[in-house]
Amino acid sequence: MKIVKKLLIASALSTVCFTGAVANDALIKQGKEIFMTKNKGNCLACHGIKGMNVDGPGSMGPELQALQYWPDEALYDKVYDPYTTNPISAMPAFGKNGWLSDSEIKAVVAFLKTIK
Repeated sequence: MKIVKKLLIASALSTVCFTGAVANDALIKQGKEIFMTKNKGNCLACHGIKGMNVDGPGSMGPELQALQYWPDEALYDKVYDPYTTNPISAMPAFGKNGWLSDSEIKAVVAFLKTIK
């Protein structure tokens, strides 16, 4: 009976982990789409991504790199309203202005966290 119980627990845990990974992959994909889409985030208009061969990145903003080391909250805040940490930023306040929803910003953050 103990073996069956252990197998059931292991199965449940692997399902939870797999479901979480699939959900995270979907969030990252959504964030990348927002990042690249002209009528959404359009982050690519100003930012290139180190090591990622993208067509025609902008050069107004800094090249994005090592974002996996940033805390999620700091990235969220930067997208929501960059003026809180940099009052002379040229970056629009995507959340504060209502251009991106809370869930869309979280998706962008999930994508940004993949940038090495």
